[in-house]
Amino acid sequence: MLVKALLSALLAAGVATANPITRRGLGFDFGKEVVRGVNIGGWLVLEPWITPSIFQNRTGFDVVDEWTLCEKVPDAESILKAHWDNWVTLADFQRIANAGFNTIRLPVGYWAYKKVPGDPYIQGAAPYIDQAITWARQTNLKVWIDLHGAPGSQNGFDNSGQRIATPGFEQGDTVNVTLQVIQMIADKYAQPSYQDVVVAIELLNEPLASALQSTDELVQFYKDGFGEVRSVSDTPVILQDAFEPAKFWNDVLSSGGDSVVIDHHEYQVFSNADVALTPSQHRQLVCDNVGSYTSGLSHWVVVGEWSAAMTDCAAALNGYGIGARYDGTFPGSTYVGSCASINFIETWNQTFKDDTRGYIEAQLEAFEAHSRGWIFWNFKTEASAEWDLFRLLDAGVFPQPLTSRKFTVICS
Repeated sequence: MLVKALLSALLAAGVATANPITRRGLGFDFGKEVVRGVNIGGWLVLEPWITPSIFQNRTGFDVVDEWTLCEKVPDAESILKAHWDNWVTLADFQRIANAGFNTIRLPVGYWAYKKVPGDPYIQGAAPYIDQAITWARQTNLKVWIDLHGAPGSQNGFDNSGQRIATPGFEQGDTVNVTLQVIQMIADKYAQPSYQDVVVAIELLNEPLASALQSTDELVQFYKDGFGEVRSVSDTPVILQDAFEPAKFWNDVLSSGGDSVVIDHHEYQVFSNADVALTPSQHRQLVCDNVGSYTSGLSHWVVVGEWSAAMTDCAAALNGYGIGARYDGTFPGSTYVGSCASINFIETWNQTFKDDTRGYIEAQLEAFEAHSRGWIFWNFKTEASAEWDLFRLLDAGVFPQPLTSRKFTVICS
């Protein structure tokens, strides 16, 4: 680990090593190709709003995330095994490829590889990463391996595995353990034999910089994680922007940081002001915002998460048992409209379908014009149509082909 940390320091400083890593046959060129991807969320890291059936009917257990499921539900292992076996299939990957996508982003928790004392997590997810990579090869899709959860939680959100008031990442040995997991991922998937399909490793999803002990420590973690990958190969490394201004990362790994990509997530549903916007205002905000996270940067940018959602009506989106801002059931929110017809695309009228398509098209246009591409969240859900690529495709709301446009230019 010390040797790899020293390597990351040398690379960050732009110091030439005696035996520099040479570029191999990488399966994706971020400088020339456009990322058109979709997230395989809710599979190897549970999220209650994606698969609410796993969390419903657990009366008395107070289950709100994967941590509490593993901690409190006696048959959690069999529940997870059945979910891992069935939530994603080769047919899903084929459908993604047939729709013109070229990339999947694959979220995984640290506990797939390593547990820490006191963890209730159930292991067994790691072999499914291999399965996903096999399917990706068969369907000519590229893979980002995305470390979605770190010990202690890097953001306190259920998408980290543990919903918690104060994130525990950067406390105790959590950073070192996370680097050990990155080392394990890189030692296997950054090898040349995987570079045709595994085209990026994302060091950590959505660390909430404002809630962590030190932004400097997060920056150092990124540098050390970069060193772990670079000690194996030149597989591109993804840095999630941690909700910091994009230019904050300009000086991080700017020298010697070949193939570093910033991952920005762009949603318009997580504030009272956002959900109160009209559809045309949502579209305009796409145009107004895009420059703030793509202009004047020293690294490539990909919008690694975005959706068709103009509401936060998806049940449990804000946390299991927590309401929505849109219908006023979220604490401190004001009623904007009913969620009754939002979550099932069969109940959408043509106006709502057109507004949603217009919002999607605005984002596609903005992202492709100003960044290196995009990755939609999510490939499917149980009951959240605004976030469900497959349902949106079936209803003709998500463009097919991906370059097709129903509406005139939105962002001038």
